[in-house]
Amino acid sequence: MNIYNNLKKKISCKKAVVAIVGLGFVGLPLAMAYAKRYKVIGYEVMKDKIDSLKKGSSYIPDAPNSILRRYLNKSFFPTTDEKELRKADFIIIIVPTPLQEKKPDITFIRDACETVSRNLRKGQFIILESTTYPGTTEEIVVPLLEKSGLKVGKDFGAAYSPERIDPGNKEWTVENTPKLVGGIDSDSGDVAQMLYSTVIKAKIYKVSNPRIAEATKLVENLFREVNIALMNEFALMFEKMGIDIWEVIEAAKTKPHAFMAHYPGPGIGGHCLPINPYYLLYEAERFDVPSRMLEIADEINDQMRVHTANLARDALLRKGIKISNAKITVMGLAYKKDINDLRETPAQTIIEELVNQGAKVTVYDPWANSINTSVGELFSAKSFDEAARGSDCLVFVTDHSAFAKPDWNKIKKEMRTPIVVDSRNMFKQDELLKKGFEYRGIGKPIKD
Repeated sequence: MNIYNNLKKKISCKKAVVAIVGLGFVGLPLAMAYAKRYKVIGYEVMKDKIDSLKKGSSYIPDAPNSILRRYLNKSFFPTTDEKELRKADFIIIIVPTPLQEKKPDITFIRDACETVSRNLRKGQFIILESTTYPGTTEEIVVPLLEKSGLKVGKDFGAAYSPERIDPGNKEWTVENTPKLVGGIDSDSGDVAQMLYSTVIKAKIYKVSNPRIAEATKLVENLFREVNIALMNEFALMFEKMGIDIWEVIEAAKTKPHAFMAHYPGPGIGGHCLPINPYYLLYEAERFDVPSRMLEIADEINDQMRVHTANLARDALLRKGIKISNAKITVMGLAYKKDINDLRETPAQTIIEELVNQGAKVTVYDPWANSINTSVGELFSAKSFDEAARGSDCLVFVTDHSAFAKPDWNKIKKEMRTPIVVDSRNMFKQDELLKKGFEYRGIGKPIKD
């Protein structure tokens, strides 16, 4: 088809213009990857983000200032002007897909598609990357784009390619992680595969349609969630049995086949794992299909947030301190190590649970300045020492590198009561016990 041949030619000649709609944790790093080869238009509705980018200041750790400034106003052009999208040959939509009352909220996808549709011209190619339920591209995206009067497959191409970025991961980045593409037709799939192969060094896999690609994204993440839930359930069991789940997992890893290690923790967070079950559950309800395992896995993982708070309560009681008289410091606000992403973070629920049980809660995170909760906004202490000062219990929620090797003797002097709750198996239990700390850990037996 002529539109596809023209797009392939532009890719081959490095003449394609790529627009990224949504410059968040996924969109901005992807824009930087494309800027190495093509002219990139970065479109974002939040003016403060565009203002920051125009000043050469990035708000995403995976797109540092040094990289942003290398391409800014050379091959990367951030804007809030939707008319700039008309200049693009490829428009990649990467916007949030949150929940509303545990139901999929694809408002941002709809809004982005409406914006693109207003500016759509013949010969363009639209790719959705946002995580969503199977059928979104064909049932929502394409009809919205066709409101322009243009027809998919004839006047413009369309595909779905699930984002696979893991924020903060230094080994697997946007440029070396294998990619999937599912075109609205075979030619669309070929063009999308060709485009991604020019900026991603890993293999680009083409599947038969967008629905397959959308479903694959959910399966990838829900596989993790279900296995994390299983380890969390084992952790709760083994705590009572006096068995160290972490040592069990290390032993199980010695089997060279059939076992894949997943780990317990204080609950899952981020833009995918806590949300994805509800996107698939929504689709399952439409087809009247039971989905008990996903529901149970979600319940177990949510339970770990309350369990983490209860570990602090129980450790305090063993020291003769009621939680209503305690000062508890939550160490780590981000949902994972060495990033500033607070989306769906377990820390929020843990803070709320501790406050609701009567504790005075302070927080510390070297990556995040504050966190909004139902019990108010809490601002981070300036240092580890400040966080520990006068505290009765340190609850480690995030395993930031900055927390890895504290001076426990110094920390003990700062604290009012030396209690540590370790939700990530960061520290050696016996070492802390020898230094006079009361220690509680998820999946760890209680030792005197």
